[in-house]
Amino acid sequence: MSWETVAEFVAAVLSHYWLGLMAAVAVLWMLGAHNRLMRHRAAIVAAWGQLDEQMKRRREVLPPLVDALREPLAAEAPALDAVLEAQAQLQRAVDALKPLAAKSLAEVLHAESRLTSAQTRLKALLEQHPELVQREDIAGWMQTLKDVQTRKDVARHVFNDAVNAYNQALLQYPTRLLKPLFGLRTAVTL
Repeated sequence: MSWETVAEFVAAVLSHYWLGLMAAVAVLWMLGAHNRLMRHRAAIVAAWGQLDEQMKRRREVLPPLVDALREPLAAEAPALDAVLEAQAQLQRAVDALKPLAAKSLAEVLHAESRLTSAQTRLKALLEQHPELVQREDIAGWMQTLKDVQTRKDVARHVFNDAVNAYNQALLQYPTRLLKPLFGLRTAVTL
């Protein structure tokens, strides 16, 4: 065997070695980028869990508040019923939610908007009847609802931050090359 043949053999092995090394680096990068995106998705799911918990707490507060207002605001029964129906619609939307699905989140947003509108009408009614707000039972439920609403707003902000972090990571180059490979989609904020 001549030195030229040995040199050609070594060159061939080294060229395949570099190709293999580059392929290994690409695969390791792809796995690392995919794991980072999955951590972001897990953060979204965890943030949704916190938001869902606050919505459950609000669901526990609204019926007793509406019940306490039924007798003194008997003439406003449709407005009180609208609060409970909007809460039920929101719960149905949350129960049907598929994580990270834009359509499901749009339904939750619509139901949340409807509940906010119904709660605004309820607050307007209470402003017309300040003597009701002075009642200890109603004042307690109103304060509890206000506290739950504040915690829900914070949880919603955390959820939206998690979604935005995921979307930014997904859109960065070269990570965005993984979108079609793994069927990843951007998430929707609330």
